[in-house]
Amino acid sequence: MKNIYLVFIMTVVFVNCTPVKKSGIKEQVIDKPITKNVSSRELPSSGLLKIASDVYSFSSGGGYYSLILVADQGVAVIETVTSKHSTELIKAIRGITDKPIIYAFHSHNHWDHASGGKVIQNAGGKTVMHERAAQWLAAHPGKDTSPPDIIWSGQQRIFKLGGITIELNYLGLSHGLGMTVFRVPEKQIAYLADIVTPNRLLYSIVPDFNITEWERTLKEVLELDFDQAVCSHNERPGDKAFTCSKVHVQEHLDYINDLRNAIFAEFKKGTPSKKIPANIELPQYKHWAFYDEYLEMNAYRIMLDLWMGPYPWLPEDN
Repeated sequence: MKNIYLVFIMTVVFVNCTPVKKSGIKEQVIDKPITKNVSSRELPSSGLLKIASDVYSFSSGGGYYSLILVADQGVAVIETVTSKHSTELIKAIRGITDKPIIYAFHSHNHWDHASGGKVIQNAGGKTVMHERAAQWLAAHPGKDTSPPDIIWSGQQRIFKLGGITIELNYLGLSHGLGMTVFRVPEKQIAYLADIVTPNRLLYSIVPDFNITEWERTLKEVLELDFDQAVCSHNERPGDKAFTCSKVHVQEHLDYINDLRNAIFAEFKKGTPSKKIPANIELPQYKHWAFYDEYLEMNAYRIMLDLWMGPYPWLPEDN
């Protein structure tokens, strides 16, 4: 990390960044797993965990989590990830029900989440994606991606499957294109892809995140009505990695704010800009995964946002 070279020539206007108030949100207690492989950072959790009636969290062991909903009419899944993951996902579904797979929902455009759809399509299910993500994927197909069967637009779309409502919410720019936050109101369950990664620093160089819009999105997620969620990536220990909650949404907001405040504190001390990232320490997050590996890169990314302005950006449709 000490070999990152990036020189900033900037004039910094100091602003008063007030830390986000801690929320006091409490976590949910979840059921025992049907199958499990207790995780460490080196070996992510894998298996199937029942988190509510007819609702399951699944991981094939590669650090990605999907949501499975079983209704009278059939099965819906959120996040196909890759063909390998989707193949294991179908095996897990067949272990709990013989009902047909009706829908597979994609959260956004990135290949590491939007691949594997063909496996579900071959099994008879229809894949669903926001138009922003679908447009990008059509222009930049990956080796394991396939065009979605259903493309939706706007800020919200409702799918019904038996007695289950699947609410798709596009909250605008945050990460990637077409980022969708899912909610199942009858079960008080949500699905959050990439925008919340419990017990882990922001990923690497924080790629394809508009920091300001991400913070706005997280605040809007806190306003949604749900008790627990499945996060696509999760560094909580053991079986806890199968779920997340609003606690972790708030923690991500706090971390971004604390990191920004630490950067401003270095400027106020007169630290040269190019030395600031290496000087940042946030001991309250030292127990989070990849603290030593990612903290300096996270700081560079936040500084770039302060220097260049929020990016990436595109105008939103009315």
